[in-house]
Formats: sequence, C-alpha cells, structure tokens
Amino acid sequence: MFRAGSVSNGLAAEPHTLQRCIAAYLGLAIGDALGATVEFMTPTEIRHEYGVHREITGGGWLRLKAGEITDDTEMSLALGDAILSAGKVEPVSIATAFSDWMRGKPKDIGNTVRRGIVQFRRTGQTAMPEGEHDAGNGACMRCLPVIIATLRQSLPEVVQASRLQAHITHNNPLSDAGTECILHMTQAAILGEPLAELEILAQQLAQRFPVFEYRKSQRDNPSGYIVDTLQAVFQALFATDSFEAALLDVVNRGGDADTTGAILGMVAGAYYGLDGIPTRWLQTLDNPTRLHCIEQARSLYQLATQGHSP
Repeated sequence: MFRAGSVSNGLAAEPHTLQRCIAAYLGLAIGDALGATVEFMTPTEIRHEYGVHREITGGGWLRLKAGEITDDTEMSLALGDAILSAGKVEPVSIATAFSDWMRGKPKDIGNTVRRGIVQFRRTGQTAMPEGEHDAGNGACMRCLPVIIATLRQSLPEVVQASRLQAHITHNNPLSDAGTECILHMTQAAILGEPLAELEILAQQLAQRFPVFEYRKSQRDNPSGYIVDTLQAVFQALFATDSFEAALLDVVNRGGDADTTGAILGMVAGAYYGLDGIPTRWLQTLDNPTRLHCIEQARSLYQLATQGHSP
C-alpha cells in the first residue's frame, strides 16, 4: 500500500537529479489527472461547479476514475518504453509504440496524433510533412522521456532527439520551438537551476517567436494550440511559488486543462522536487501509473548517465 512520504523517503539517498526526474514524471501524471476533470470547461464554469478545483476526483467529459490519466501520460510512457527498448531515441521504435498505443483504443487521442500514426502505418514514414496547421501541443505534452534520456547530451543532440519524436505527428516550427523550450526548461530544473533561469528561457522563446509573449494578458481557457498552452503554463509557473499553487493556477484556467496541467506538472515537478508535491495527490494517483512513472524515470536516468558521473 502507498504511504504518505514513502516516495520521497524511499529516494532520499538517490542523486538529486534522479529525484527531480521522478518528480517531473509524477508531476506530469498528477497534472494530467487533475486537469482532466475540468478539460474544456471555462474558468467561469469551473468556479460555478467547484469554486476552486483542488482535488483529483476523476469525472470530466472522459468520465475518468479518480487518479486515472489520459493520453498525455499514456503517450509519454509509450515513448519512454520505446526509448528504453531501443537504447536511444529511435523514430521507428517510437512510431511503432505510438501505433500499438492507438491500437489499444485509448480514451482520448488528438487528430494530429492520429493522422501521424496512420501515416506511419500506411507508409512506414516517421516524419509528417511540415504543416502550417499542426502547431498543437501533442508533441510537447509527451516529451519528458526525451528530456531525461538526453540529459547529458549536447544542445544539437537534444534538439535532434526532440524533433525525431515530435515529427512523427507534429512537424511545425512553433510546435518545435515550444517543445524545445519546455525540454530545456525541464532539463535546467532537473539540474538545479533557479526559477529565474527558467524564465530566461521562456523570454528567449518569446523574443524569437513574439507570438509566445506571455507577460501582457492572462491566458484563460487555453486551446490545444501550443502558443495558448505555453502562455498559460508560463504565467502560472512564474506567478506562483509552489508546485501546488502553480498547478491549481493553470488547471483552473480550463480549456485544454489536462495538457496544460501535464506540461506545468513536469516542469514544476522537476523544479520543486518530490517534497514539493502534495501527498494527497500522490496518494490519489492511479497506483500502476505511479509505479510505471517512477520506474521509467529511474531507467531513463540510468540510460542518460551511462559513462557519466550522476
């Protein structure tokens, strides 16, 4: 049985970077499970129904059980398993894992994701053509396994790995830029950088692509467009001072709340660490999912640190 504090206490002797990798995984799943309840609701509807949505209760349009996760976490785990099986970020293995996942009839799947998987099944190609309208958040929501697997690699290697997994379904400059920003921010958090350094990365993204500017007006009811998603994530992350406050901020904005919750959860989990994640959320998270997240984080960290000092 899961006990309060058992995750952090059991890992107290592990390297801090590994602890932060595990916290990023658990943050991803918790954000997904918390946000799924209010996905597609507006902030006004959330306030009317919940006041402030604070607990992992399931329900929502997918009629989830309390602690159940959606495609955000499921695709992340499929991606991580494929990386571990191949020993590297290898697109055929990843596309095959995504295809197998879709064959299992997941409870939710985005149209762009479905189209990319169908192309792979039909042609064997592991990269979609660049698409003007493919700037969704589907590649970003599942990028955590790449973040950990490439933790000790050079910047060009990290970018290449990110695009190998992303372009299976999402090939768009804004999707690439947003995903790579989250990748670099989460790696920085895992390695112990302060929040100010993470915000510099967000500001650099907005300088390169002004559409991502997040400091002017609050992004409520964010859609699945990567720009909407990251504006909400950045605003919540940089305006708060705890994992719980940041996650509550972003999911109570409604819209694509399972994905904003998942992305915010992975970054904030890496930054605030295991001790920053509320015990009540850890207790409610589906137990097989929690164990899969912990084991996969550990295995990817071991893959990343082979031949390196931890």
